[in-house]
Amino acid sequence: MMAKLDPIIAVKDIEASSQWYRSVFNWRSLHGGDHFDTLVAENDEIVLCLHPWEQHEHPTMMNPGITPGNGLILYFRTENMRIIRQNAEKLGCVIEEDIHLNPNSTKMEFSLRDPDGYYVTVTEFHQYAG
Repeated sequence: MMAKLDPIIAVKDIEASSQWYRSVFNWRSLHGGDHFDTLVAENDEIVLCLHPWEQHEHPTMMNPGITPGNGLILYFRTENMRIIRQNAEKLGCVIEEDIHLNPNSTKMEFSLRDPDGYYVTVTEFHQYAG
């Protein structure tokens, strides 16, 4: 059985968040606008969806006063980690951890915050070993 995950995060400003993710990750907007956006990678796979706070009565998106992303890490495995790091630097992004070897995954990675405060980790592409 095929299953795909389309993560949706609540953001304050759809267009600003979309622009940030497109600039950092070189993604494209598939469904732009100020009510919802779907971001896709170069292979047209959906990577992330952006949804405004307090709309459509989604129970986890009703209170923009809570800390965004509590219990969540947006963890992206990519072949373009260093390019993404350069893009983040050009944009003046807040880098939480610069490129380093993660002793758990044994992969290089770095972490930053998006405009809404979500914690984003970017790691070199790898397959999970069982």
